Amino acid sequence: MTTLLEDLTFRGLVNQMTDEEGLKELIDKESVKLYCGFDPTGDSLHIGHLLTILTLRRFQLAGHKPYPLVGGATGLIGDPSGKKAERTLNEQAVVEGYSDKIKTQLQRFLDFDGTNAATLVNNYDWIGSMTVIDFLRDVGKYFGLNYMLAKESVETRIETGISFTEFSYQILQSYDFYRLNKEEGVKLQIGGSDQWGNITAGLELIRRMSGEEEGERPKAFGFTIPLVTKADGTKFGKTEGGAIWLDPEKTSPYEFYQFLLNTDDQDVIKFLKYFTFLTREEIEALEIELKERPHERLPHRRLAEELTAFVHSEAAVKQAKRISEALFGGGDLKELTGEEVLQGFKDVPSYDMPEPEKSLVDLLVDAGISPSKRQAREDIKNGAVYINGDRCQDIDKQMGMDDKIDGQFTIIRRGKKKFYLIK
Repeated sequence: MTTLLEDLTFRGLVNQMTDEEGLKELIDKESVKLYCGFDPTGDSLHIGHLLTILTLRRFQLAGHKPYPLVGGATGLIGDPSGKKAERTLNEQAVVEGYSDKIKTQLQRFLDFDGTNAATLVNNYDWIGSMTVIDFLRDVGKYFGLNYMLAKESVETRIETGISFTEFSYQILQSYDFYRLNKEEGVKLQIGGSDQWGNITAGLELIRRMSGEEEGERPKAFGFTIPLVTKADGTKFGKTEGGAIWLDPEKTSPYEFYQFLLNTDDQDVIKFLKYFTFLTREEIEALEIELKERPHERLPHRRLAEELTAFVHSEAAVKQAKRISEALFGGGDLKELTGEEVLQGFKDVPSYDMPEPEKSLVDLLVDAGISPSKRQAREDIKNGAVYINGDRCQDIDKQMGMDDKIDGQFTIIRRGKKKFYLIK
């Protein structure tokens, strides 16, 4: 039977560990409490956060107890890790609003019932009431300036500039680890590879504040996973339209599905290992499929289906597939609901038609689909105009209620790929 660490290694999810043998022994011996922090820098987590969330879930499924932490306090400060410039600080009320939304999202992805139920914590609960004097005397005195300056997250910012606010971030995150270790018995912190400096600083604080001797085995451990990059070296989860969010109001399930479906061949097997719970045998079978029948894109479809179902639902997968089939697979556009039309045609040019009826020729011109009435007639006559997927060559066609999908929208296509949404 494959152990948790063996499975994480197969999936390429092991970047660094502070004490591999000690952690392996601990995981084998007991149900380990572990945590990972999520700073509320926006009103939703994005797909880049999923790898740490899924890693917490892998630990939970293996019998361990996750403590997802919302950084209500650290979110007011800003982590310099991986940033080239100072963050813009948000007001407390804004951060509190973001915190609530992120709490709700995290509760969807981890189990909060059962013997190893997850426990949601917010570091504002212990940092928010701390005075400056408490912070400096009780925590700050354990941090040497040289030690802090040597951290990569700080060192890379020294030349461009870093404020004392962001410089002190690692102390606050370290204190989180100490508090959770002391109060809850949390022995492991996980995070992306850019968090290594903050995690090891936390381990050092635990050692010093717990009075351990230098060189003694630590009472806690650190574990990092790789940052997700694509084969071309660019950051995963970014598109021309911005980040791929986990909130369906910001990134629709259809957009989410399509983003994953369009994964590069060079990345798809790696992402199946990272983001799905498919077994080693299933992934290796999909790898063979990719080599032997790349045109069928079976691994890409499986990645899109598995992850869309996890983040949204099985119903969302069916909806995304139905929209995709209608748009790209010759399916019937008229079978879509109004909501599905909005998802699938979110980024195409749109036109509001105030009149209940209008001639097709006038509509093509008014909506900017054809440049003139003469060209509009030419387009219709030549069979270049499609209404809701059906070719229309009737120059005298009148557009009305019968042409609306779900009583709301009409989709006009000119040529092979130019879509327009008439509202």
